[in-house]
Amino acid sequence: MAFGSGDYTYDVVEDWWSPPNGWTFGVITGVACDSEDRVYVYSRSDHPMIVCDRDGSFMDSWGEGILTDSHGILIDEDDTVYCVERMTHCMYKFRRNGELLMTVGTPDRAAAAGEPFNKPTDIDFDSSGFMYITDGYGNSRVHKFTPDGTLVKSWGEAGSGPGQFNLPHCVRIDKHDRLLVADRPNDRIQFFNTDGAFLHEWAGLHWPDGIFIDDDAEVVYVAEHGYRVSIWTFDGTKITEWGRGEESDVPGEFKWRPHGIWVDSLGDVYVTEVEGGPRIQKFARRR
Repeated sequence: MAFGSGDYTYDVVEDWWSPPNGWTFGVITGVACDSEDRVYVYSRSDHPMIVCDRDGSFMDSWGEGILTDSHGILIDEDDTVYCVERMTHCMYKFRRNGELLMTVGTPDRAAAAGEPFNKPTDIDFDSSGFMYITDGYGNSRVHKFTPDGTLVKSWGEAGSGPGQFNLPHCVRIDKHDRLLVADRPNDRIQFFNTDGAFLHEWAGLHWPDGIFIDDDAEVVYVAEHGYRVSIWTFDGTKITEWGRGEESDVPGEFKWRPHGIWVDSLGDVYVTEVEGGPRIQKFARRR
């Protein structure tokens, strides 16, 4: 059964991955790939970071004793791994072998209202290296930091107007240094410049959870909590989508709710599902 359409048509790879070594998992919130297409599976479990190859074979695990409540993950072009922990109120920076390099936030301590962090959600960087972290469950904010973790500014408040948020759930930055912020229960993605000025929004999504940007193709992939994945051009035209908008047991559709999304160098799409599972599905792009 094919998913998507046109140049963005996929086949689900059934039984692509299963927990290794008899380990059990809770929720799998995030997925990302490094420069060698090794897949990092980020979960709330005793083995919070599992690394496997693109065929799903186990390679490594790390993060035990540090990572306790997974949410957002980012891997940059240097294969540095950034993990945003919701209930720990921290962002952790690692080498890809799991060596901890930096912590932003105070572990297990929520900050004062509006300050970083109170249940943060995700991270990305602009072209100058500034860091942006969405602070979504306890705050309705985006925080901008220098590369060494010094706070520059924050913006956002609770609401549904421009620049307001109802759970800023993910942030990604495109090659034009526009911030795309998934404003989940407001069913939209808001766009900002790096100073926090509102630019425009894409409305009518189904609780957008995760975003992946292919800058070369100028394409945006969105994991929608409403049992869908959608793909968009940079100008906001929807290219394709799949998922019936409700729970489905059909492989390739979504029994649970899409949360994290990543695309590897071959164009294959990885989607994690929450509120059930654990499950991560792989969609192989037809070539």
